[in-house]
Amino acid sequence: MSYFILVRHGTSEWNAKGLWTGWTDVNLNHQGREQARQAGESIKDIKIDKAYTSDLKRAQQTLEEILKVIKVNNLPTVITPAIKERNYGDLSGKNKWKIKEQYGEEQFMKWRRSWDIRVPNGESLKDVYARVIPYYKKHLLPELKSGKNILVAAHGNSLRALVKYLDHISDKDISKLEFGLGEVYFYTIDGQGKVVAKEIQSVNPMKGKI
Repeated sequence: MSYFILVRHGTSEWNAKGLWTGWTDVNLNHQGREQARQAGESIKDIKIDKAYTSDLKRAQQTLEEILKVIKVNNLPTVITPAIKERNYGDLSGKNKWKIKEQYGEEQFMKWRRSWDIRVPNGESLKDVYARVIPYYKKHLLPELKSGKNILVAAHGNSLRALVKYLDHISDKDISKLEFGLGEVYFYTIDGQGKVVAKEIQSVNPMKGKI
């Protein structure tokens, strides 16, 4: 058995302003670092063998804060663009709630939560899934099968893609899944790579509102 722990980064400077971030490389704010530390508290009793994070600072800073809490130095860590956030294209840097006012609730939710609708000049969740899951199968799954405990510090949509795969969520129902800032998902994986248990630890009362 192994633990597969998924952590969404804490609140970033742009999250706090309600801006679509995507591939824009912004820092965590003070609240985001605190959320990361709280995430660390929730996993400090688990021996982590390896970590994966994206090539964006907010995910890396989240991992840094977690490692301070769990007091682990020199943890083998892979930084990969495969698990970076969804590319929000023309919406990047724009205020979510102003976009909602401009285009209406229906179009807003299609862009924000649908499975296969791309934002203009950007990605859909389906596109994110197409890069995240092959990477998971090739690199992370063999390590989990071998009994290693793996920590992933990443982003809302790359983690939604992983949860969709692990929980066998339909294309339709994935629109209902919100992975909150600073939230932690604990999966127990058996030697065949199958999920045998799951627990969610939420540290963000503003889930779904940012």
